[in-house]
Amino acid sequence: MPAYTFRCRVCGEVFTRRYGFHDDLSQVRCPAGHTDVERVLRPPAIVFKGSGFYVTDHRRSNGGSSSSTKQKRPQAAAKAKQSTTAAQAPA
Repeated sequence: MPAYTFRCRVCGEVFTRRYGFHDDLSQVRCPAGHTDVERVLRPPAIVFKGSGFYVTDHRRSNGGSSSSTKQKRPQAAAKAKQSTTAAQAPA
């Protein structure tokens, strides 16, 4: 059963109650007995467990990150381009 947080519009009391998904929330009363309450939306409590949620989980085992290999690729392409132009030059 999920827990819902409510705020009383009359006295300002904030309280939490557990209701089922199919329960009617229009009949909710605050602890003082007022029926004029509104539901307060809160962010869910999410816990990330397991691998894949941290920056260190995506690094390579040799200590280099994937961003450093991306920087090496343009240099390797430039070297390959230079070697092909040098091979085509007349001797």
